[in-house]
Amino acid sequence: MSPSPRRFANTHPGVVIGNFPWYEMVWRSLRGDFKPRSDPAGGYEAFARQWGAPLDHARLAQRPQAPVVTWLGHVSILLQVAGLNVLMDPTLCGFAGPLGRFGAPRRVPAPLTPEQLPPIDVVLISHNHYDHLCYGTLRRLRDAGQSPRFVVPRGLGGWFTQRGMGPVTELNWWEHTDIAPGLRVHFTPAQHWSRRTPWDTNASLWGGYALEWARPDAGDPWRFLFPGDTGYSDDFKAIRQRLGAVDFLALPIGAYLPRDFMKPMHVNPEDAVQLMLDVDAKQAMGVHWGTFMLTQEAFDHPPRDVAAALAQRGLPQDRVWLMRHGETRAVPM
Repeated sequence: MSPSPRRFANTHPGVVIGNFPWYEMVWRSLRGDFKPRSDPAGGYEAFARQWGAPLDHARLAQRPQAPVVTWLGHVSILLQVAGLNVLMDPTLCGFAGPLGRFGAPRRVPAPLTPEQLPPIDVVLISHNHYDHLCYGTLRRLRDAGQSPRFVVPRGLGGWFTQRGMGPVTELNWWEHTDIAPGLRVHFTPAQHWSRRTPWDTNASLWGGYALEWARPDAGDPWRFLFPGDTGYSDDFKAIRQRLGAVDFLALPIGAYLPRDFMKPMHVNPEDAVQLMLDVDAKQAMGVHWGTFMLTQEAFDHPPRDVAAALAQRGLPQDRVWLMRHGETRAVPM
């Protein structure tokens, strides 16, 4: 009999996520916990028109030195910096689920296909949930002839090598790897969990990525934080203390209802603003919202709730960018 796989845990020993009994998940699903309780104002087609933008393929074909970011929907980000194309948690299929054909439906079309991506140098994967690790997207990227380097959590490397994807670098929390001269990636802790099958709960790690670019014209590195999926915890104060203040933050602002279930694993907008303050982020962009039918809140509620959370703290509304799917912006330095 083979030994049971290693099980990973959150930094707070009292926060154990993922050990849900099957009957609770069935009950919650039947109750409607995993789909919006109402449509966005005007319906999904109007929402997609409002929150979609034509992708500038010519701009993506460039390899800028100063950071440029493109939101591809949900948590999928293309960061172009130091002449490299860094892709995070790419999920470009019509569903967040097995093979990209089952699971939570996508209601805002992906702004491009995997085949239309520019040459990708590095792919960062935060954890193995289907709305972050999409085999349908990665298979099509591989079949299009791309062979980027993958940086993944501890325990997840074998998934990629078994599918002919690589090279792969596994990281534990606080470990780092250099992806180019002057460009370092740290794997940072988050409060979450992992599972891809009924038998592998928490058998691979989860977390986020802090990317540091030693820009040639400044003393301090430029720092970008992609925290992955997370509930609110002291992990973010620790990130600030150990790595320094964050210049640009991909801030998860959606998938937060019902709160009794989601609170340990997903920040709500109020928690998200606190997370932003904990890491001293100068600027943030909202992610993890308005794409897949995953949770109870309507697609247009996260922007409203983020605005209220910022106003409550006396912070300017543009401290958190709400970008459109497919929109590209230069990141302030």
